[in-house]
Parts: sequence; structure tokens; C-alpha cells
Amino acid sequence: MTSADTSAASFDPSFAEPKGWSLRRLLAPFAVGLALLSAFLTFVVLTGLTPIEPTREVVVSFLLTNGATILVLVGIIIREVWQMIQARRRGRAAARLHVQIVSLFSVIAVLPAVLVAIVANVTIDRGLDRLFSGPTREVIQNSLIVANAYLHEHAQLIRGDILGMANDIAHARPLFDQDRATFRELLTASAASRNLPGAMLIDKDRNILETAQTGIQQSFTTPAPEFLSNVDENEPQIAVFIEANYVAAVIRLRAFNDTFLYVARLLDPRVGAQLKQTQASVAEYAQLEARRLGIQVAFALMFTVIALTILMASVLIGLNFANWLVAPIRRLMNAANIVSTGDLHVQVPVHRSEGDLAQLGETFNKMTQELRTQRDELVSASDLIDSRRRFIEAVLSSASAGIIGVDASGSIGILNRSAEKLIGHAESETLGHPLSEVLPELDDMMKTAREGAQRLVQGQITINRDGHERNLSVRVSAEQTSHSRDSYIITLDDITELVSAQRTSAWADVARRIAHEIKNPLTPIQLSAERIRRKFGKVITEDKAVFEQCTETIVRQVDDIRRMVDEFSRFARMPKPVIEGEDVADTVRQAVFLMRVGHPEIDVQAEIKEEPMRAQFDRRLISQALTNIIKNATEAIEAVPPEQLGRGRIDVIAAREGDDVVIDVIDNGIGLPKVSRARLLEPYVTTREKGTGLGLAIVGRVLEDHGGRIELNDAADIRPGARGAWMRLRFAISGHAPKAEEKEPAPETKQPASETDGPADATTNDAKIEAATGN
Repeated sequence: MTSADTSAASFDPSFAEPKGWSLRRLLAPFAVGLALLSAFLTFVVLTGLTPIEPTREVVVSFLLTNGATILVLVGIIIREVWQMIQARRRGRAAARLHVQIVSLFSVIAVLPAVLVAIVANVTIDRGLDRLFSGPTREVIQNSLIVANAYLHEHAQLIRGDILGMANDIAHARPLFDQDRATFRELLTASAASRNLPGAMLIDKDRNILETAQTGIQQSFTTPAPEFLSNVDENEPQIAVFIEANYVAAVIRLRAFNDTFLYVARLLDPRVGAQLKQTQASVAEYAQLEARRLGIQVAFALMFTVIALTILMASVLIGLNFANWLVAPIRRLMNAANIVSTGDLHVQVPVHRSEGDLAQLGETFNKMTQELRTQRDELVSASDLIDSRRRFIEAVLSSASAGIIGVDASGSIGILNRSAEKLIGHAESETLGHPLSEVLPELDDMMKTAREGAQRLVQGQITINRDGHERNLSVRVSAEQTSHSRDSYIITLDDITELVSAQRTSAWADVARRIAHEIKNPLTPIQLSAERIRRKFGKVITEDKAVFEQCTETIVRQVDDIRRMVDEFSRFARMPKPVIEGEDVADTVRQAVFLMRVGHPEIDVQAEIKEEPMRAQFDRRLISQALTNIIKNATEAIEAVPPEQLGRGRIDVIAAREGDDVVIDVIDNGIGLPKVSRARLLEPYVTTREKGTGLGLAIVGRVLEDHGGRIELNDAADIRPGARGAWMRLRFAISGHAPKAEEKEPAPETKQPASETDGPADATTNDAKIEAATGN
């Protein structure tokens, strides 16, 4: 087994061999070997190849032994098949392949066994049929008849010989009694002439009375006494002694008292042996014929047992081979399943005995090692990219400037929070959309960036979102590649307040110069006009009315100019607010009361949401700002034609909103212009014929100094269908502006210097005025 990573687990528990697997692994080969050995011994014993006689007991013993081994094999096979079925049900890896391989081996093992069984049974039946057929039976019977005929011939010969000798001996009875020696010679001569090796006279007790001297040394068995009692004088009794290889005959002698003649003739030894063999063969053949069905059953049973043994052994060998073949494949499949879940630390156990499959396992382990290494590298790279991405996102989200990423097709791919606020669209509404649809004001700059050779294009645009006009500083940076400019990074900076501050600063310089240059000669002009009127008023008699009118006009216009100059001075010398704890409700109520008294034809109503409403603010400045807004509302109502106006109405609503105080002034006048509404907060921008354009600018400065702002809206936004304007004054309850919004010191500290400014200062102020006015 190889390990790709020493720090990782190289062996999965699912690949481990079950406990006790080694014992079961050895049980199957042992059972197969025992079964084959039992089948072999049964075959050699039943075929007579061993000294062991195939008796009934021996055959039954071997059959029982084979049956026991078959049962063991069947049990092992059933267990293996059951485990295979369970593995298939559980969806174990390679279960289907295991079933297919086992089925293939089983078919390969069963088909030959079935074919051999059929052929063997047919062969045995045909062989037995030929063995017990008519010709075979006739041959065996004829061989026995021939042998019996030979014996019958010898029996007839010896019958004739014994009858002749008995007749001769009966005539020689006197010689027997008188001369035994001569009688013996007669007996010997008679036996020799008839070619009888044995001849003797015996009594009824088997006692030998006389024997022929033929010279042949062979003992002949005399008949038993009970046999002799049945022998008469007319017909001899003949007997064949196959084992002793002779034929004997006995007859009772006439003229003798209970005396018998017993003669014997030798047979050809070969004929005797053949006769015995023939008789044994005939007897065996008859026995086999009687046991034909039993023999067929025995052979069939023997073959069946041996065939089943071999078949079960073959099936078990196939199962074990299938297990051996499928085991590494199963390990590979299990490992592949684990790898598919993302775990690349799995390693396949490699066994050298598995051959090419072991090489496949090594290759798999090398593959997982390479994949793990590449995955780790990718994860590290991904972590690095993700860390950089989070850093970039954090930078983008925390950047005050709006950042937009545009791909080569012109679609938006990146949009930070500041950009969302600037363009008035959420990220989900813009991602994937063309830039020309979301921010068409950038079309000209994008065209310049695409067509030009510069990598950086800068400029300013003005956008209008929800009635609010904003000035944006734009930088378009192109990403240069070897082929083309694929993407662009657009940076948006809101310079609306900066431009407004620049204009305000420029107009403040203008106001100081106007106050300085114009206010000084006003007093002499006024004094001169008054002196002329006093001195020459009594002298002039002709056209005195014209004189009075002219001098009065001069004095009145000088007063108007002085008031205008005073407004310029107030704008240029905005005092620092004196922050004190005051009640907003009381301040609003007094301002509304004064405006209600001054304009009785208009309904001026105050609505206080909370009393008292304590806050930190400069009461004089806030009261001045509120009075200015209400005054503008009255002028807007007066500008409405009487036939359209009806009853003029101004609602002043004061409430607390979070950490701010909000004062809403809603009128039913002519309303605010739709275009360039935000510029109304700039100095000297007005929609009235006699307005100076400083009222809203002063209100805006006051609210900014209190950490707030003024909002210009339509009355229809809060009261659907209504005519008029909705002005919202917002300032912080604490009365302090954020540090980023703190303004420079009040310009009155520079007044002495402005009075002595030289040409260089005048040139600088002129430049500021041109920048503020756009000239």
C-alpha cells in the first residue's frame, strides 16, 4: 500500500476486511479440497482401482461422506450468495458486477456438468442394455452348455466303463475270495484298459477293500455312507469334482455283500478351469441381471454425488474467484464515491497478489495525490483571491468615492455603496445592465475613453436624480491588455458641496467688495441729496414738485441700495452661532405668530409634535432662518393668480426625528422649479424679480452651522395632488456640525484686509468670481 500524504489518513475503514475474514477465507478452499478428495476416493474405490472391496458398507460410507461435503459446500455457497444479495440490496459498490461474474461462472460450471450427466446416464443405460441383451446372454449360456456337454461326455464314458468293470468283477467273485493278488491284478488290468487312474472296492462304511495299482498318485474322495445307501446295482451314480479335476462313478456290485465299485477319470485341467470360470461368469451374469436396476441406481447415485461435489466445488471456486476479482474493483468504486464527495485523502489498499488491479490501485492513489495537491493549491489560491476580494470589497465599500466597474460590453459589473447613493440605483438593479441605461450622462466620456489613446479620461458631469442636482467629478480608467481595452473603472466624486462652497466663497468675496466699494459713497450721496433738498427747497419755486420728487427718489434709492449692501454684508459676515439650550416649540410658535400678524390674509398654522422640544441651537439664527422660509412662502402664495389661489395657507410642523429636529414648511403657492432646483441654495440665484438670491443661501449656511441642511421638495410629495412647496429645515439636536462639515472662520475677520486689498488680491477675487459664476 502506498500513501500520498503522510499527514492524511491512507486507509478508509470501509476498505478494511471484516473481522474473522481470514478464517472464512481458508474455510472455502479447505472445503473444496476435502470435497474433491472425497469424490476422487469414491471414484477409485468404486472402479476397483484400490485393494478396498467396494462392498455395500464401503459404498454407503463414501456416499455419505460425499453428501456431507456437498452440504458443507452448499452452506458456504448459500452464505456467499446471501451476502451478495445483501450487498446488492444495500447498493454496495460493484454489487451488480459481482452478481454478473458469479452468474457467469455458475453457468460455465453448471452447463458442462449437466451435459456430462446426460451423456453419462445415456452411456450407462446403453451399456447395460447391451450387456443384458439376447446375444450376450446366449453367448454366456452357450459357453456353459459347451462346458456341461464336455462333462456329460466324460460322465457317459465313465458310466460305460464302470458298468463293464462291475460285470467283470461280479464274475470274478470267487477269485476275490480265494486269491486276492490275482484279483488285484485283474482289477488293475481292467482299470488300465479303460484309462481309469483310480478304481477301488469299498464297503458301505467307505472302507477300501481293494485298489487298482495304476501308478497314478492322486487321492480320490470316496462317497459318503448316506450317498452309498442310495446306489443300486443297475445304474451307477456319477459325480464331477471340478476343484479336484476328475469325474467319479460308483455302483453296487452283484455277488458282493454291500460292496461298491468306485472309479475316477481325470479331466483336462484347462477344461476344468474354463468350466469353473464359465460357471462363475454365468452366475455373476445372472446376479448382475437380477440387480440391473440397483446397479443403474448405484452408478447414477455415484455419478450424481461426484458430479454434485465437483459442481459445488466449481461454483464455490467461481464465487471465490469472483470475490477476488471484484474486491479491488469494489475498493476502487468505494474510493471513487468518497472522492466524489470531495474527500481526496482516501487511499486504496494495494495488494501485490492482485496483479494488474494492484497497479490500477496504485495509479488511483497517485491520481488522488495529484488531485489533492492541485486542490490544495487551488484552495490556497482561492483563499488568497477571496482575501484580496474581501479587502477590495472593504476598500470599495468604505471608499467615499463612487466606483463603477464596466466590462468590454459596456455592462456594469461592480458598484459600491457610494456609487449606489450617487446614481440613485441599488446594486441589484444595475449589475449586468448597460451603463448607458443606468447613467447616460457618461456616454460622451465613455466614447472618448474607447476611441482615444489615453488610459485616463477626466471630466465633470451633472446628474439629476429625484429632483436633486449633483455635480460629479468623473475619472474613467481603461484596463489596457494585449488585444483591446476590455474593462473600465469609473470613479465618481460628489463635488456638489465643493462647487457650492466655492461659489459661496466667491460670492462672499463679491459681497465684501460690493459692501466695501458701494457702501462708502452711499452716505455722502444721501447727505448731499438731503442738504440740497433743505437748502434749495425754499429757493426753487418753479418745478418744485419735480425737485422734491427727484431728491426723494435719490434718498429712497440710496436707502434701498444700503439695505441691499447690508444683506451682502450679512451674507459675507455670517456670525458664528451661539449654541444654547432652547425650546424649539417656543421658537417656532413665536416665528409663526409674527408672520401671522404680518400677513392676516394667509392662514399660517403651527403644529408642534412634542412640547417642550429641547435642543441646542442659536435661537436668533434659527428664528431668522424660519422667518425667511415662511416669508418666501408668503411671496410664493402672492404670486398665484387670485382666481387660482383661493385661501392661502402655510403649515409649519415641528417634530423630532432621531437625533435631528425637523421643521416642515408647507404652502400652497406657485411651488419650486423642477429644473436646477438645487441651485436655489446658491447665492444670487432667485426666481423672483426683486429677490437678491441670498435668502435660501443664508438659511442653508445657518442650518449647516447647526449640523443640518435644508431640503427642497414639492407639497405633492407629502400631500398628493396639492400645489406648492415643501421646505424641510433639519438640524442636529446637539447643535454641532460634524467635523468634516465644519466651515472656515467667519469672513468678518478678513474684512480689514479686504479694505486694503491690492491689485493682486483683486485679481484673485475676480478669478474666484469667474469660477463661481462659470464665466
